[in-house]
Amino acid sequence: MQVHDTISRPAWLSLLEHFYSRTGLPLPPMHPMKAETLPEPVRRLLAHPLDMTPVLENFYNQKLCLAVSRSERNGNTYLREVVLKLANQSRAVAYGVIQIHLDNLPATAKNLVLAERRPFGSILGTENVPHTSAPQAFFRAGADPHIRAFLELDQPAELFGRFNILRSTSGPPLAEVIEFLAPINPS
Repeated sequence: MQVHDTISRPAWLSLLEHFYSRTGLPLPPMHPMKAETLPEPVRRLLAHPLDMTPVLENFYNQKLCLAVSRSERNGNTYLREVVLKLANQSRAVAYGVIQIHLDNLPATAKNLVLAERRPFGSILGTENVPHTSAPQAFFRAGADPHIRAFLELDQPAELFGRFNILRSTSGPPLAEVIEFLAPINPS
């Protein structure tokens, strides 16, 4: 795997590689970016200390629904590959992979995560799970065939994304997530 514009491969890419290893495809070339160099409205959607779900719901002015492609559980670690879609239009707006630490969640939130019906950020909000969100890296990447299929794109596109860590306010990690935004279509 080659990450362009970097000297060494960031450790967080192993989460994305975990899911890509099953496709037989290499990771798409990913170029690191500074938050201030992200174009608008992408910067507004990625460069903030908030959960992605409510930010996207506010931007699109509608609820998001979750489509889980693959998931697996190893003890108290739960991994899944997902797409967030607009509930009223079923249009894909984000692709992501997430590792959730179930043992650091309240029982109700844990059960909702395992039910695979709602986005993680929505669960944290409705269940009032105190937490912080801290983006660690931003990037741009080409939409390869794997991500294009998830985002229902019929041609190559430039995507932007982030690696984010969510923690309980008492410190333990709740999740690590790599999020790719679908291209923003002016409406």
